[in-house]
Formats: sequence, C-alpha cells, structure tokens
Amino acid sequence: MDKIAVLIPCYNESKTIKKVITKIKKELPESVIYVYDNNSTDGTDKIAKECGVKVVYEYRQGKGNVIRSMFRNIDAECYLLIDGDDTYNCDNAKEMCDLVLNERADMVIGDRLSGSYFQENKRLFHNFGNKIVRYLINKIFKSNVKDIMTGYRTFSYEFVKSFPVLSKGFEIETEMTIHAIDKNFKIVEVPIEYKNRIKGSESKLNTYSDGFKVLKTIGTLFKEYKPTLFFNLIALIFLLVTIILGIPPVIEYFQTGLVLKFPRLIVASVSLVISILLCISGIILEVIAKKHKQLYELYLNLLRENNKKFK
Repeated sequence: MDKIAVLIPCYNESKTIKKVITKIKKELPESVIYVYDNNSTDGTDKIAKECGVKVVYEYRQGKGNVIRSMFRNIDAECYLLIDGDDTYNCDNAKEMCDLVLNERADMVIGDRLSGSYFQENKRLFHNFGNKIVRYLINKIFKSNVKDIMTGYRTFSYEFVKSFPVLSKGFEIETEMTIHAIDKNFKIVEVPIEYKNRIKGSESKLNTYSDGFKVLKTIGTLFKEYKPTLFFNLIALIFLLVTIILGIPPVIEYFQTGLVLKFPRLIVASVSLVISILLCISGIILEVIAKKHKQLYELYLNLLRENNKKFK
C-alpha cells in the first residue's frame, strides 16, 4: 500500500503534464504518481513515461470512468487527485495530504472559488454554473461547501474504497461532494490559487452539455438521498392543483346543491390521489435510505478494521 498516491487523469494534456508531474515531485517526493491516460492522441502518455511515473490506460471515455478505475485499483493511505492541465498550484499539496494522514479529514477540497478563479477563468457561463451548482447543493443538503466542482482533492482510504462511482463524465466531482456530505465524512476546504489554461491547452468540459449532466446528477442524488423532501415538493405542486381546481366546484355545490363542473372536480380528485401517493412514496423511500445509511456505517467500520491490518 502506498502512503501517498497521486492520481492524474489525462486526456490530451501533452502541453502541461510534464509541468504537473515536476511540481508534484517537488512538493511530494515520497509520493507514487499515477497518470491515467484516457485515449489521448497527442502523446501525453509518452511524456508521462519519460518523467518516470506509472502510466495506466483507461479506454472507457470520461473522467468518471477514469476515477472509477483509479479508486478500484490503487491502495493508499492518502490519495491526491489533481488534473493534468496545470491550472492548480501545488503549493498546498503537502498540507492537504497531511490533513488526511493525520485523520483530520476524509476529503480535502482545493477551494478555487475563494481565490483567483473568477478572475482567471474568462468563461462567463463556467463561473455562473459553478455558482448555481454551489447554491443548489448547499441549499438542498444544508451544507456550506465553497467549491463543489474542483478537480483538486485529497481522500482517505475509507472514502475511496466506500465511494460507489456512478458518473461517467465531469459530473463526478459533484457526485463525490454530495456523497461526502450525505455520509457525514469529515470535509475540510483549503483555499488554493487557480490559473487559467496556457495558450493551446483546451478545456474538455462543455459548458452546456456537461452542465446539464451536473444538474441532472444533483436532481438524481437529491431524490435518492432525500426522498421525503423530494417527493413532498412534487406532492405540494399536485396539492396546489387540487386546491385551485377543486375549490370552485365545492363552493358551487354548497351554493346551488349542484356540481356543474365535473371535469374540474375529476382532475382535482386525481391530482389529490397523486399527491397522497407521492407523500407515501417519499416516506417509504426515506426508510430505505436510512437503512442504507446504517448498513453503510457498518461497512465503514469493517473497512477501517481491514485498513488497520494493512498498516
């Protein structure tokens, strides 16, 4: 088992990968560096091999697929995840790893948004998207995480080996953050300096398609982790429809003894039934989610015991 494993997912980062590896070697000389090449066509893997690090190939396209393979195949006391685009300053690498190694954190987030990110990143919708995602997650999950989508993090062994990676693409960072919040892992944020990509190095993140996937991931995890709130919100909409459509026929009946607007009354009745069913579904799924959390805690205990044996 490595003490510190540095994980660098790469797709066509030939212009910057050598700089990233050099910085990591300087800041964390005791670490083992893994470059996971995700079908690069510009010789990224060759440059990484020349730098003397371990190069592994992941042929399923997408950052989520790469991180799934990394987490599954590498054993370490501490994992440092960093992009190969040289946008993160590595000065905080040792501090972030020490927080995990000293068991003060299960996940350390390299917080770009409290630093120079909004000045360096010139893509307006990227900045707007980061703010929207941060607002939604903090509101829904009652947290106060400043940077949801950063690709610069450190993790404990327990977090990595118990994290079920479901995302295939860039929504993986959002999934990791929500999972850590929901499962009550120790999260620490360290402000870092961010710089824009160098000329000729292009971001693989599509503002619109990947942004939609991130929002979809938030909605899916909201439903799975907080089903009562999720289904009650939808039930409330149907209840409002019931009230709006159902009150006039009821008033009419008490005034005249007749119901002339049967279609409205029928729709209101169906809407009320749907609302009740949604509430019941939320309650049932909440019980299942709570049971899953209990089993997850027991699994973590077993994982910690096994980890102690490795140490």
